[in-house]
Amino acid sequence: MAILIDETKRVLVQGITGREGMARTQLMKDFGTQVVAGCTPGRGGQRVLDVPVFDTVPQCIAEMGAIDVSVIFVPAPLVCDAAVEAIEAGIPLLVIVPDRVPLYDAMEIHAAARAHGARFVGPNTLGVLSPGRGVLGMMGGKAESARAWFRQGRLGITSRSGGITSSIGYYCSREGIGISTMVHVGGDSVVGLPHPEVVRLFQADPETEAVVMFGEIGGSQEERVAGLMQSGEFTKPLIAYIGGKAAEEGTRFSHAGAIVEGGRGTHAGKVERLRAAGAHVVDHFMEIPAKVKEVLGR
Repeated sequence: MAILIDETKRVLVQGITGREGMARTQLMKDFGTQVVAGCTPGRGGQRVLDVPVFDTVPQCIAEMGAIDVSVIFVPAPLVCDAAVEAIEAGIPLLVIVPDRVPLYDAMEIHAAARAHGARFVGPNTLGVLSPGRGVLGMMGGKAESARAWFRQGRLGITSRSGGITSSIGYYCSREGIGISTMVHVGGDSVVGLPHPEVVRLFQADPETEAVVMFGEIGGSQEERVAGLMQSGEFTKPLIAYIGGKAAEEGTRFSHAGAIVEGGRGTHAGKVERLRAAGAHVVDHFMEIPAKVKEVLGR
């Protein structure tokens, strides 16, 4: 199995007629994702990469039927309107790729998703990839490289860095460790599916045996995962690496959400909490594949 994306999911691309939308639609289609429609206001009736384009999401659903996922490639100031339109139209999962989405807009999307029982990945995400099944967003670069780099298997990956997500998948696959799904939760301070929600999904996936988590300083996502482990809600082996060890308070590390303020969200605090909960925390990034093998007895 896989979480969030597989070959059965019907996908809409909002902003399909833009440069990024077209390029990433090609990636998704080449990788096997079932992209059935696109949406750009004022471009209805066109076709992009043989995909029909509609002016609005409700028009798309009325003609094409139910949509499982919308992937959004529109300018940051327009993301909130696009996301809320998709949520209110009944699409249960969104992948919001753009960065620099205003914080208030992300909070508004959160409220709309909660009110309609929807979920979203991002903002500021490369997306989701399940080897051999499908990709949402722009992870993997080109389909041929993604197929060559990532091996299908039973390791879940959740990461706050897009590049690190792909790197973990690459190095583990190179060591013969296959991947069920890789999720870049997004680098902003407010995201739709943070680490705790992603590991819950992996817990429910019978074909995911263990999870690698790349965390960062700032926020409380990693501590909340530790809480799930201590409460017995997440019981699968967790291999974790926390970035930002040398960052000082008030210094942003890589992403908008990676900043230590008021002594909260420190590297030491996250490592201590995870180890106390039973996670296998490695001190160096390149130790991850060996630790996964050790934990799984391979």
